[in-house]
Amino acid sequence: MSVRLCPGGPLLVRGADVVRDEAGVAHAVTRPVVAVCACGKTGRPPWCDGTHKVVRRG
Repeated sequence: MSVRLCPGGPLLVRGADVVRDEAGVAHAVTRPVVAVCACGKTGRPPWCDGTHKVVRRG
């Protein structure tokens, strides 16, 4: 498995079978690569929904 942080965006996770959220809930991975939210503003946790593009930083 590999994880890549996209600057200003999500974490791209490649080769995972499961992603666990902060509460420990397991979310099945059905794609070769998934985008996991890094900003905490997504409406579909733990997955990135693009909200980081409209959230004002800092």
